[in-house]
Amino acid sequence: MKKTALVTGGGRGIGLAVALQLAEDGFNIAIMGTHEESYYKDNLKSLKEGGAIYVQGDTTSASDRKRFVESATSAFGGIHVLVNNAGVAPKSRSDLLNMTEESFDRVVGVNTKGTLFMTQLVAKQMLTQPFFGKKRGTIINISSCSAEVSSINRGEYCVSKAGLSMLTTLFADRLAPEGILVHEIRPGIIETDMTSAVKGKYDALLKNGTFLIERWGTPEDVAKAVSAFAGDLFLYTTGNHVDVDGGFHVKRL
Repeated sequence: MKKTALVTGGGRGIGLAVALQLAEDGFNIAIMGTHEESYYKDNLKSLKEGGAIYVQGDTTSASDRKRFVESATSAFGGIHVLVNNAGVAPKSRSDLLNMTEESFDRVVGVNTKGTLFMTQLVAKQMLTQPFFGKKRGTIINISSCSAEVSSINRGEYCVSKAGLSMLTTLFADRLAPEGILVHEIRPGIIETDMTSAVKGKYDALLKNGTFLIERWGTPEDVAKAVSAFAGDLFLYTTGNHVDVDGGFHVKRL
């Protein structure tokens, strides 16, 4: 029997790289995305050929979350890894003093609330399953360096990711006795659709030495960290985070 991994926001960018990596690692793959499957047809080709399933849905919808989990368990018999990757940035960047409630609700709704209740649902499913090897399950939250770094023109995003860090702590605390480990990955500047609109800003930061490793991160950089947590390499750690940010988190004088 193969282990099964669920990846939200897995149709492109970081989520797609994660799904491809975990498929290579030998997992059954279930992906949730907001668009129709045809929108990601080329991206998902090799995954679908390998038996992956795709469910269109929104993590903020209770019925969509339930349908995703039920589809995965029906197809594969259980869930062993959840990668909470689905996330959005503000539609427009604006000063903290001008942030709208609508933008806050949208960003926190997807990035924090949606993740919370997806994790809750999957954790309950995992608790019905026996241990598979040395643990019952693994939950991995794709957060951001913005969980700690202030960006006053996208405060709602920072708040949402800081909340995601606390969710990592809370679920790690609750689920460790049950054999379910919870981890957080904090990407820095990763070359995706989300960062393409501010490429000039980040290119300049790379050029002036803000990042110790002077290149853009790739979705594959994040996927390799997910792979390590999803396997059996970290069996004596939970509630922790790893920075995949080119050394951006290092404080220097």
